[in-house]
Amino acid sequence: MKRSAIAIAIALLASPLLLGGCDQIQSKLGIEDPAAKAAKQEAEGKAVGGACRQSGRAIEDCYSVYSWLPKDSVYAGWREMDVYMRENQIETIAPVLPPAPPPEDPAAKKKKKKKADGEAPKEGEAAPAGEAPKEGEAPKEAAKH
Repeated sequence: MKRSAIAIAIALLASPLLLGGCDQIQSKLGIEDPAAKAAKQEAEGKAVGGACRQSGRAIEDCYSVYSWLPKDSVYAGWREMDVYMRENQIETIAPVLPPAPPPEDPAAKKKKKKKADGEAPKEGEAAPAGEAPKEGEAPKEAAKH
């Protein structure tokens, strides 16, 4: 009897520790509570909208860059930051990094890859690393530094 009472006491004491990570496990498995997920996306959208306004990015650009976030929360964050910046006379912050290049069209990417695969190295150029020279070509030595 004494052993079972100790086992129950240990189980009761350990259960809060073991169950403390359930929300993290559920989010990893994709069985997140819909209300919690919506609240999380709402907060993230407001944060992104505020950051877009502070950096001087147009709201339409924010919508296209962060398309997975709800537009109403992004707009709400953008508006809140706009009011705050006007009241406190805060200027926009120019981004230090250059803007990212637009995503390449997948069809153009495939054509580019096929073209690169079909080209043989020109005379005087070594074959790309890991590639054997084509038939009839002599192996080239690596340049010494």
